[in-house]
Amino acid sequence: MTEELINPQHFTKIEMRVATVISAVVFEKAHRPAYIMTLDFGKHGIKKTSAQLTKRYKANELIGKQVIAVINFPDKQIANIMSQCLVLGAVGDDNNITIISPGNRVENGLRIG
Repeated sequence: MTEELINPQHFTKIEMRVATVISAVVFEKAHRPAYIMTLDFGKHGIKKTSAQLTKRYKANELIGKQVIAVINFPDKQIANIMSQCLVLGAVGDDNNITIISPGNRVENGLRIG
């Protein structure tokens, strides 16, 4: 499959930032198993999202973990929560997602580029 090519200007519009997970709970109203996660983006604020990470992670393992998330997508209603960002991960053939995170602990809110 050939992926659509984008130019560098398209890429620079995507605002990916580092955040620390401050809470993760089972999202009972989700159609597919997921967690409701609350993320600290430092000076960019606290944001909530839904993430289908239950195959690889237990909720308590996510607390304190740094993640990379896109924060400039429009908010999206998912069941009874408003998702405010998108946590990035590598998706395996079995839809098992591995979170993308910085190799070293860094300041929350740093931009990925």
